[in-house]
Amino acid sequence: MTSGFFWLDTAIKVAVILGAMLTGALVVIFAELKIGAHMQNRPGPYYAGGRFGWAQPLADGAKFIQKEDLIPSAADSAVFKLAPYIVVAATIATFVVIPFGPDLVVRDLDLGVFYLLAISSLTTLGVLMAGWSSANKYSLMGGLRAAAQLIAYELPLVLAVVAVVVQAGTMSLNGIVAAQAEPIFTLGSTEVAVPFLLKGQILGFIIFTVAAVAELSRIPFDMPIAESELTMGYLTEYSGIRFTMFFLGEYLAMISLSAVAATLYLGGYWAPFIPGDALNFLGPGILLAKVAILVFIIIWIRWTWPRLREDQLQNLAWRWLIPLALLNIVLAGVFKVVF
Repeated sequence: MTSGFFWLDTAIKVAVILGAMLTGALVVIFAELKIGAHMQNRPGPYYAGGRFGWAQPLADGAKFIQKEDLIPSAADSAVFKLAPYIVVAATIATFVVIPFGPDLVVRDLDLGVFYLLAISSLTTLGVLMAGWSSANKYSLMGGLRAAAQLIAYELPLVLAVVAVVVQAGTMSLNGIVAAQAEPIFTLGSTEVAVPFLLKGQILGFIIFTVAAVAELSRIPFDMPIAESELTMGYLTEYSGIRFTMFFLGEYLAMISLSAVAATLYLGGYWAPFIPGDALNFLGPGILLAKVAILVFIIIWIRWTWPRLREDQLQNLAWRWLIPLALLNIVLAGVFKVVF
């Protein structure tokens, strides 16, 4: 492969993923508006876009873009401007290694899991930059809360993923999907395979899901924002397009973390009884269906649970999730050796 073709191929794939994810973020925003309204027994948006209010996310985006882009006089202007774009860029970069089919992946890295965990941690840097550079005490407190929370919940999330790597025997996401597609028993003349969720990783999946919601700083883990305490936390001084980038980044992160969970625990683009040759065509739809289920669970949690106190939030991570994640690694190792 020539250097020019390599960069052209990569640029096309990145452009396709970028367009698909931005569209997906708008769909998820609309889904949250409608699901939240249904759970609270109210109609939700119904003006923009007619009866179902399908254009409400577009209307909100247009409203934010038209707002004046304000920068506090005492703020560190360069850092303040850069922070939201780091958050969005780090989130979109996770899709580089997520496979949508056997051959539908931007780059199938041998250390794909390591890349995912490393690039996703950059969002913490973006949030800290936003809180520190705003020259606002509420923003600084929100940024420090976010850093403490993301560091605490990054550990159980990483440990939950380690158990999957142990069970799969590879850090390649395509390899992890292939490991879940390996048959474990025969039913008549049909070989049957099941995803890792049903191969002893139920505990790991629960830990990953809880940690992922905390990484998103959504209720019940929204302490970095906590409107009743910190106005809007590290977002207090942001407006216009930069606030839109943070807002969009949250929903992009919901999609990316759901895609990672679907790949690690639900088989990714693979589904039983579908031949391998067809997965390049059906794989994206299969993966998106699993992502939609996980996004719904995240939205459901958001509209069901009350906010935790800061001490409860930290206790859940350090006293419960991390020990359980370590136990899960031990169980995965025993399962791997014995079976």
